[in-house]
Amino acid sequence: MKENLPELQEDTRSRIPDRTSVSMVGNNAAADAASLTLSSIVTVSASREEAAVEAFSAWAIRSALLPGSYPGILFLTDKDGLVNARWEHGSHSELERLTLTGTDWKGLGHNAVSQCLTTRRGAVCTAKEHTDGELAGIVTLAVPVKLFDGMETWSLGFAGLDEAAAGQLLWLQCCGEAIETAAALSCERCKNQILSAEKEQSQRESDLREELFRTAQKMHTKIDVESVLSELIAICEKVFPEAKADLYLSQDNGSNQPKVQPLVFNAEMDIRTRAFMEGQLIRETVETPLGAYCTVAAPLIGKQGVYGVLQLTCHEDGVTSSHLHFISLLASTAGNAFENAKLYEQSNLLISELRLINEITKRLNQSLKLNDIFEFATNELIEIFGAEFCCILQLDKQTDKLVVQASNLHTMNNALFSKDYGYSGIVFATKEPVIVSDYMYHSDRMTSQLMEITSSRSLIGAPIIVNDEVIGTILVTHRLANFFSYENYKLLQVLSGHIGLAMTNASLHAEVRRRVITDNLTGLYARHYLDEQVNLQQKQDFCGSLILVDIDFFKRVNDTFGHQVGDEILIQVAAIIKTSIRDTDIAARWGGEELAVYLPQVTIEQTIRIAERIRSRVARETKPRVTVSCGISEWSWEDDKISVEALFYKADMALYEAKHQGKNQIRIRN
Repeated sequence: MKENLPELQEDTRSRIPDRTSVSMVGNNAAADAASLTLSSIVTVSASREEAAVEAFSAWAIRSALLPGSYPGILFLTDKDGLVNARWEHGSHSELERLTLTGTDWKGLGHNAVSQCLTTRRGAVCTAKEHTDGELAGIVTLAVPVKLFDGMETWSLGFAGLDEAAAGQLLWLQCCGEAIETAAALSCERCKNQILSAEKEQSQRESDLREELFRTAQKMHTKIDVESVLSELIAICEKVFPEAKADLYLSQDNGSNQPKVQPLVFNAEMDIRTRAFMEGQLIRETVETPLGAYCTVAAPLIGKQGVYGVLQLTCHEDGVTSSHLHFISLLASTAGNAFENAKLYEQSNLLISELRLINEITKRLNQSLKLNDIFEFATNELIEIFGAEFCCILQLDKQTDKLVVQASNLHTMNNALFSKDYGYSGIVFATKEPVIVSDYMYHSDRMTSQLMEITSSRSLIGAPIIVNDEVIGTILVTHRLANFFSYENYKLLQVLSGHIGLAMTNASLHAEVRRRVITDNLTGLYARHYLDEQVNLQQKQDFCGSLILVDIDFFKRVNDTFGHQVGDEILIQVAAIIKTSIRDTDIAARWGGEELAVYLPQVTIEQTIRIAERIRSRVARETKPRVTVSCGISEWSWEDDKISVEALFYKADMALYEAKHQGKNQIRIRN
C-alpha cells in the first residue's frame, strides 16, 4: 500500500468529487466513477464541510481502498463524531447501521473514532476493546483529518470484521493525508471558481452596460418614433435571443410595427397594466408543464409620463438580477428617447399645422364671397384630413335652422336641419368638437343622415364660433372605422375658428356692400348701382327695357299726412315693385319719389304688362291710397347703339308725358 501512496496522492490532487455526500455500495460504482476526470467532477461547494465530503467521496470512488482480505466500511465523521459519508467494500449488513449518515460515534462508548477525535492522533480498537455492545466483534481504526488550514479536526474511520485489519493504521493515515490534500484543493478550486464566476458576472455586467450605452446613443440620435421602437426591439432580441419580446403602447401612441401592440387596460390588473400604473418593473414566475417561465414588464417612462410597457417572457433561469437592472434602465432610456422623438414629431406637426393654418387663412381672406369661402373650405378640409365627405352648415336666423351651405355630397346642399338634430346638433348645443371612431358600434349612436347616406363610420365635427356664438358646424366623415386621429380632431377645431372668421368677414363685407348699393328707406338698389348694372347688361344682352315709376301728388301726401306717412308710401310702393318683378330684374330708387326698374332681355310688350301690374296694384293696395305714373323705354341690339343716359332720358320723357296727360297711366318713348 505504501508503494501506491505517491500515485494515489498525485491522483487525488488531480480530482475533485462531484457530490456533497455519498453512500455507495459495490465495486461497479467505483469502477464507473474511476474514469471521471477532475474537470468533469469539480463543482463549487456550498461550504467547506461539503468540500471535505467531496474529497472523501472522490478518493473512495477513485481508489480500491481496501484489499479483498480486509473487507469493511470506510467513513468520515466531523469534529463531533457524526458520520458525513461512507464507502462500503463488500456487503456488511451488520456494519451498515453503524455507518449511516448522522450516526454519533462519540455516543458509542470507547472506540477508535472517539479516541482519535479526543487525542487528535491515530487510534486502533480491537473487537475486545469496545465498551458498547453494538461494536462487539468489530475492529475500528481512525486517523485525524485536519481541514480548513488545521482549524478543525475530523476523523477518517474504518470498521471491519477481520482482526488483521487492525494493522492497517499507517495505510489509513495515508488515506487521511490524501483526503486533507484533496479537500484543500477542492476548497481552492471552489474559491477559484467563485472568483472566476464573479469575474464572468462582472464581465457580463460590463458588457450589458456597454450595450446599454451604445443603445442609448443610438436611441437619442433617432428623431422619429418608429426608429426608437425598432432599436428597442432589436436590442431586446440581441441581448435576450431566447426570450419573447413585446412592446405595448398606450392608446394615444400608435405604431405600424408587428411587435408593437396597443396597451389594453383590464380589471384583472395583469402584469402590463400594473407596470404601467405603478411606474416600476414587475417580475412574475409561472409554472407550466414545460417548466418555470418568467415574465418581466418594464414601463417606458419619460419626464412627462409613461408611454408604454416592454414585456419579456423566457425561462426562469434566463433572467438574472443583472438582466433585471439592464431591462429597467433600457426601458427608462427608451422612454426618454421615445418622448424626445414624440416631442420632435409634435413640434414638426405643429409647425406644419401653423403653416397650413396660415396658408388657409390667407386664401380664405382672399375672397369676400360666402359661396367661394364655403366651396374652398370644403375642398381643403377633404384634402387635409383625407376625408371622403364634408358638410358645412350655417345657422339661418330667419328659420332658426341649420342649412347645409356646402358639401361634396350634392344631395345634401341647402338641406335644412333642426338645431338639435344628429351630431351637428350635439356640436351646436355643447359648443364642443366631437369625434366618433366607429359609428356602427358607437355607444351614443344617434340618427345621422350624413352617416347613413354615405355609410360612413368615422366622424369629426367642430362648431363654428364667432364672438362666443355658434353660427354653424363642420362635419367631416370617412367610411373606414378609426380613420381620424386625435390630432385631426384638434386641428379641425382650430380651422373651424378661421373658417368662421372668414365667414363673418364675408358677411360683413356683403352687408357693407349691400348698404352702399341699397337705399336705406325702400330697400331698393341705389341709382348708381342701377346705372352700373344697366351698362353691364347692355354689353352682354341683346335687349332690355326700363320703367320709371313716379308717385302722383306725392307732395300733397307729405303736406297732408306728414313726411313719415310719405316715407311709408314709398316703402309700400317699393314692396309692390319687388313682388311684381323677377329676381334677375333690378329695382332702384332713382330719386325722391321716383323709382326705376330695369328688365334685362324683356321685350316692350312684356314690359308694358309688368308696368300695368305695378300701376294697378299700387292703386289698390296702398294706404293711404295713391297712384303712380310710368314711363317706358327700351333698347335692342338691332337698333343703333344707345347709351345708359339716353335710355334713362327716353324713359324720363315718357314719364313726363304720363304726368302731364292726367297721371296714373303708362307712356312709352321709342
